[in-house]
Amino acid sequence: MLRLYRFAEDRSALQEHLSRSVTFDDSVQSAVEQILYQVRQNGDSAVLDYTERFQGVRLTEMRVAPEAIQEAYRRADPAFLAVLEEAYRNIVRFHQHEVEKSFFYEADGGVVLGQRVTPMERALLYVPGGQASYPSSVLMNAAPANVAGVRNISMTTPCDATGEVNPNILAAAAVAGITSVYKLGGAQAIAAFAYGTQTIPKVDIITGPGNKYVALAKKQVFGHVAIDSIAGPSEVVIIADETANPEFIVLDLFAQAEHDADASAVLITPSESLAAAVRECAATRMPGMLRREIIASSLEHHGAIVLVGSLEEACAVSDMIAPEHLELHVEHPWEILPDIHHAGAIFMGGYSCETVGDYFAGPNHTLPTNGTARFFSPLSVRDFVKHTSIISYSKKQIHCSGEKIAAFADHEGLQAHAEAVRARLRTL
Repeated sequence: MLRLYRFAEDRSALQEHLSRSVTFDDSVQSAVEQILYQVRQNGDSAVLDYTERFQGVRLTEMRVAPEAIQEAYRRADPAFLAVLEEAYRNIVRFHQHEVEKSFFYEADGGVVLGQRVTPMERALLYVPGGQASYPSSVLMNAAPANVAGVRNISMTTPCDATGEVNPNILAAAAVAGITSVYKLGGAQAIAAFAYGTQTIPKVDIITGPGNKYVALAKKQVFGHVAIDSIAGPSEVVIIADETANPEFIVLDLFAQAEHDADASAVLITPSESLAAAVRECAATRMPGMLRREIIASSLEHHGAIVLVGSLEEACAVSDMIAPEHLELHVEHPWEILPDIHHAGAIFMGGYSCETVGDYFAGPNHTLPTNGTARFFSPLSVRDFVKHTSIISYSKKQIHCSGEKIAAFADHEGLQAHAEAVRARLRTL
C-alpha cells in the first residue's frame, strides 16, 4: 500500500515516484482549445451546448434565481449553517490582516511618489461540483474577494442533470453574501467568464480549483484575465518523529488520499519504528474507510513513507517536494520551521490536522500544488487587488535631474524618450 523508501539509497526512485507536473496530455489540450474557441466565437449558444453535453441538462436559465439561494439558506440544517457562519467569520478575520494600504511619500524637489491599491472590479469564483459539493470552497474564495472590496463577485458551479445546484453550496453562497450564482462548470464556464458572452460578463480574475479541464482552461485564458494558480491534485507531506501518534498520521494521509486517486500523501520520518507502526495502522484502518478504493489507489501510485537520517534531512526532502500541505508531527515543530522553505500551508504539531485548515481555522485552503509552492502562494486578498504606481514630478526636479534622465535614454538609443525630457528643460 505505502511504499517504503530510504532517502539515502532511493532518492532517484523516490523522485520519479512522486514527480508531479502542470503539463496536460494532448487529448485534454485539444478538447480545451476547442471549447475555448467555440465559446469565444459563439457565446451563450456554445456554453449551453457544452453544458448539455457534459452536465446532461439543456438549461433555459444559466443563473440561479436569487430566491433559490435564499431558500437554500432557509432550508439548511441549522447546525451546519452555524458552522458555515463561524467558519466564514474566521476566514474573513484572517484575510483582514492581509489588507494593503496605498502609500505616498514626498521626495526631493517637491516630487510625490506612491502606490495606489485598488480592488478589481469583477471576479469569478469557480466552485467544483459534480461528484461532490464543496461549500468550503465558496467561503475560501469569497472571503478574500469581499475583504479586498471587489464590487461584482460572481460564482459558478456545475448543476446536476435536473439543472439544480447543490443546496449546501447555495447556502454557503448566502453566508458569504454572493447573490450572482451560475449553474455552469468545466472549461466552458472558464471561457464564458474570461471572454464574456451575450449574457455573461467578462471578469478580471478567475479563482478556484477544478478538474484538469478547468485547470488547463484557466492556464489558457491567463492574459485575458488574471488567475490565482493552476491547481492540480491535492497533496500532503507529513514530517514526524518518534513522538508522533501513528493513528493521527494514518488518518491525515487517508484524508488527503480520499480526495482523488491522483492525490499524493507522503510521510517523512527518521523513525523506523514509527514507519512500521504507520504501515500496520493503515492496513488495520483501511477496510473501514468508505472511500477505501480511492485511498488505496492514491497511496499506491502517489504515496510513500520516506526514511531519513534526521529531521533536518526530512525538511530538505519536503522542500524537494514543495507540498501543498505540510504537517509537522514532531515534538518541537517551531524549532524546525526555519528549515522549511517551500509549502503552501504548514500545520504545526499533531493536533493541527489539515482538516482544521480545510474548513475552519481561517487561512485559505486554496493552495499551490504540483510543487508550485516554490513560487506560488495561497489565495489571498492580494489576488483581488491591483497596484498602480503614482508619479508626480515637479519643474524643480525636472530641472535638477532631466539631463541625467535624457542621457540615460540616449544610451538606450531612444531619441524620443530623451527629447521628451529636453523639451521640458527648454521651457524652464
